[in-house]
Amino acid sequence: MWQDFLAAVALVLVLEGIMPFLNPQGMRRTMLLITQMDDRSLRIVGLVSMVLGVILLSLVR
Repeated sequence: MWQDFLAAVALVLVLEGIMPFLNPQGMRRTMLLITQMDDRSLRIVGLVSMVLGVILLSLVR
């Protein structure tokens, strides 16, 4: 179980690092836009992301 969890964390780190590596200026612009979003919109984006992740995980597993 711990091995799967650590593999998932490692994969998240790899995926999170792709955008700043390939397009640092675009990443900065995206971060500026995110800081300007209101809390409700940001929470909705986070919720949608989590739900899609759970659905994808259930389909894969």
